[in-house]
Amino acid sequence: DMDGLRKIPGNLPKQDELKLDLNLPLTKVRDPFGTHNSFAEHNNARLCALLDQFGFDYEFASSTEYYTTGKFDDMLLVALERFDAIMEIMLPTLGPDRRATYSPFLPISPKTGHVLQVPTLERNLAKGTIVYQEPDGEMMEVPVTGGHVKMQWKPDWALRWAALGVDYEMSGKDLIDSVTQATKICRALGKPQPLTLTYELFNDEQGKKISKSKGNGISMEEWLTYASPESLSLFMFQKPKTAKRLYFDVIPKAVDEYHQHLRAYPDQDDAQKLNNPVWHIHDGNPPESDMVVSFAMLLNLASVSSAETKEAMWGFINKYAPEASPETHPGLDAAAGYAVRYYHDFVKPTKVFRAPTEQERAALADLAERLRKWSGSLDPEELQSLVFAVGKDHGFEPLRDWFKAIYEVLLGASQGPRFGGFIALYGVDETVELIEQGLAGELA
Repeated sequence: DMDGLRKIPGNLPKQDELKLDLNLPLTKVRDPFGTHNSFAEHNNARLCALLDQFGFDYEFASSTEYYTTGKFDDMLLVALERFDAIMEIMLPTLGPDRRATYSPFLPISPKTGHVLQVPTLERNLAKGTIVYQEPDGEMMEVPVTGGHVKMQWKPDWALRWAALGVDYEMSGKDLIDSVTQATKICRALGKPQPLTLTYELFNDEQGKKISKSKGNGISMEEWLTYASPESLSLFMFQKPKTAKRLYFDVIPKAVDEYHQHLRAYPDQDDAQKLNNPVWHIHDGNPPESDMVVSFAMLLNLASVSSAETKEAMWGFINKYAPEASPETHPGLDAAAGYAVRYYHDFVKPTKVFRAPTEQERAALADLAERLRKWSGSLDPEELQSLVFAVGKDHGFEPLRDWFKAIYEVLLGASQGPRFGGFIALYGVDETVELIEQGLAGELA
């Protein structure tokens, strides 16, 4: 948070005001959202809020604080002493223009407060200072300690590793070269490099890299608006070295996969449990799943019932699972609320209903009639068999076309849940009424 503001991200408000703060350390840049004393403080607060939401045990560290209070001073003096070794590592990685002006030390101008990218003209090891030239031409001598300078990115990373004894560091594949050079610099500072892990980057729906400045894709906070922290943990945990698309449509799948892992856990042997993501997500003590209804099913229920609150959802859930309640099934209760929110923000605007074909109309009318006469239980598999039989009797080949027709005519989507389970949850009489609306053209 001591880096200079080099450019203004396009998704921030108050662009003109932020232009006045270019090149200032982020802890000196105004907060464009008006909630904190600086842009850095705003971002740090968001980071801590996310960590707190996941229950991380952490100690927050501010680069500005560590530089200005002297926690980096000893290692900064080592870096000054080993200036030439750092330059030997960095210069071959730079282009000719950058090489001509490069220095691992960035002075904080006492005149403007800007973080300056200027050459180091002289070094005084006895005094612990460097000499540089201000943009106005004046020669300045400043100590490398006490927050008067900060290090360039790659030397700065190595400085942190060396000064703080960092022994493990994860980073995205866009920082592979940074890891390589920082590792060399850390050794040049006389400290062992940490063990590192390189993970793949997240992409948006089109497979393009997610950019903080463009705001494409979704943020962690946005995910947690529509699903549980555990579902996000599962998404993050799986295949860290494989690029993953992070957008809203992956949320329902992640929620249901998380609960599938929870349900599988009790019957697994020790080796299988260690390979189950929930063992890691819950520190070896995963809870039981209380999702008697899948999240995908809840989304469709919210859609068909036009539910505005999770309380309305519970009216249907209790028909299917009378023993469940918000008190006994808190995870299901939270999921019902998430489903309502997700449906209204992302599913409802994209729903497209259509009228049935003649073949589909006859089959849907037959299904409605069979459901009117239904005297069996609300067992999802029995109801699924009934739906399956109607499709076969009306000559759908392949049968998936029959289910696709049900989804498109009744739910406004090209895919959906096992329809027998949906009938059990929504209700037999309510499903008959829904079919009648579809046949009457009231949905399309």
